[in-house]
Amino acid sequence: MSRTRTALALGMAAAAALTVASATATAAPLPLAGSTTVTPAGHAFQATLSGKATLKAGSVTVTCSVSVSTGTVPAAPGNHNAAGPVSSPISPPTYSSCTSSMPGVTPTVTTSGAWSVSMQNGSPITATMTVPTGGLVVHTTGLATCTVTAAPSGPASVPGTWANGAPSSLTFTNASVPVTVTGGFGCPTSATSSTFNAVYKVADTTDPTQQITVAP
Repeated sequence: MSRTRTALALGMAAAAALTVASATATAAPLPLAGSTTVTPAGHAFQATLSGKATLKAGSVTVTCSVSVSTGTVPAAPGNHNAAGPVSSPISPPTYSSCTSSMPGVTPTVTTSGAWSVSMQNGSPITATMTVPTGGLVVHTTGLATCTVTAAPSGPASVPGTWANGAPSSLTFTNASVPVTVTGGFGCPTSATSSTFNAVYKVADTTDPTQQITVAP
């Protein structure tokens, strides 16, 4: 190889090495999630719907006025995570007193499986409810017989926000939930997602004088 070609090859190698070194030097790891502590540790709680919960799939909206779920804050030290959320298992929420936006149609909501909710301290405090595979099913009867299955292909994460208070609250605003819809005429069978809205008040049932609180 001539001196010119050798010099050119060495120059190209040096430039490539410099480029790789520069990229490595400027690449930074993603920041860790902040510290989260849920208190009181080990206390049981009940989440009760405030107002109405709505689940909209396509042009059909199901509205329920009663919903309840229970759970327990992890015992110490599990109620604290130095770099991430704190998760608690909850009972499958019950839904009753439900109506449909379709005239002559009566909906029934059933839930099952291992549900959970996780809290991540921040501004705002975020909350994620996990719906297990097929863990929520809406079945309608009357003028239209439809079945709406939430999280059909695997567990679904439903994003929400948490607000400390007396009582504290858990809010879901236009949260997207994957669904499949089966049925005949009038059923929104083309829908692949639904929109969930609900506000839950969360009370400490171990000691009603205390509040379930999320902090650093």
